[in-house]
Amino acid sequence: MIAPTAENTQLQKAEAGRYATYLDWGTRLGLLVLIASFAAYMLGLTTPLVSLQDLPQLWNQPVAVFQQKTGTPMGWGWLSMLGKGDMLNLLGIAILAGCSIPPLLSLIPLYLKRHDYTYVGICLVIALVLVLAASGILTGGH
Repeated sequence: MIAPTAENTQLQKAEAGRYATYLDWGTRLGLLVLIASFAAYMLGLTTPLVSLQDLPQLWNQPVAVFQQKTGTPMGWGWLSMLGKGDMLNLLGIAILAGCSIPPLLSLIPLYLKRHDYTYVGICLVIALVLVLAASGILTGGH
């Protein structure tokens, strides 16, 4: 095992600090969007796609029936319905689900500066896998 040097410890602190800061802001933004969208929905500031009165009759339906009766879109189609109160909350969920990507990408300039191309590659591959997974391309046949 190689003994940690003061320089390595300092570099790790810079990386960890940058990652933590970006992740902190991403989670705060996601939480803020969730709270604001829920408040807008509950206060009636936005019109829901599915009214509260209709939900009890629809909850027990299979997904295909629920989508057909409500017009709920598949996949990323919810982005076109952000004006609906019950769809707006998905924005906060998407922010929280993807908030690890910007901190990861923010490390790349640090690694490039010290010519650590292995870590640059690792960051890029992880970010690519996360984006591909979120895109729905890697659905496993569904």
